[in-house]
Amino acid sequence: MDFNTIEQDILLDIIKARRDIRGNNFTSKKIKKKKINQILEAGIHAPSVGFSQPWKFVVIEDEKIKNKIYDNFTKEYENSKKYFKNRSKTYNSLKLEGIKEAPINIAVYYKKSDKKILGQTSQKKMGEYSVVCAIQNMWLMARALNIGIGWVSILKPKKVNKILNVPKDYKLVGFLCVGHVKEFLDTPELETLKWEEKKEIKKVISWV
Repeated sequence: MDFNTIEQDILLDIIKARRDIRGNNFTSKKIKKKKINQILEAGIHAPSVGFSQPWKFVVIEDEKIKNKIYDNFTKEYENSKKYFKNRSKTYNSLKLEGIKEAPINIAVYYKKSDKKILGQTSQKKMGEYSVVCAIQNMWLMARALNIGIGWVSILKPKKVNKILNVPKDYKLVGFLCVGHVKEFLDTPELETLKWEEKKEIKKVISWV
């Protein structure tokens, strides 16, 4: 299958328009099951080293479970403040998750194989990187559907596993909040707040 220049430009537009969505931007509008399945299908069509497909997705709708996850986030968030004391005003103003606001949460896991995997004998983390590719696919598919995703990393994986009753040999890679949004910002929030400066392409590429 060949894609024309219009389709190529659309893909780049989707990539550029992807945003990490905070809790203050999600709406309560429910997501149609078809769209959730499209997002998950995009995930399972990600590249995986050795065609290992080492992912597992736990879709969370139960409010009680979401509240337990949120409680863990709150504890970890308070602990994280000590690392940003010099930027506490900005840090405290950030809404870093949408666990309770988003109608759907998805925990994305990596399951290590009990056999040797092609392409993973030298670089042991390639299976986990494959799961990250799945998350990126999901993020872009969601954006194409005008649905937002926020990746919550301020969580204790072992606590999340316990709450979700997931076996210990599954490693949490990403915890995603998924839902319709009030708006997609033109510029990433952290860039607008000057938390970090956007790197220019010429500064991150070298030719040899």
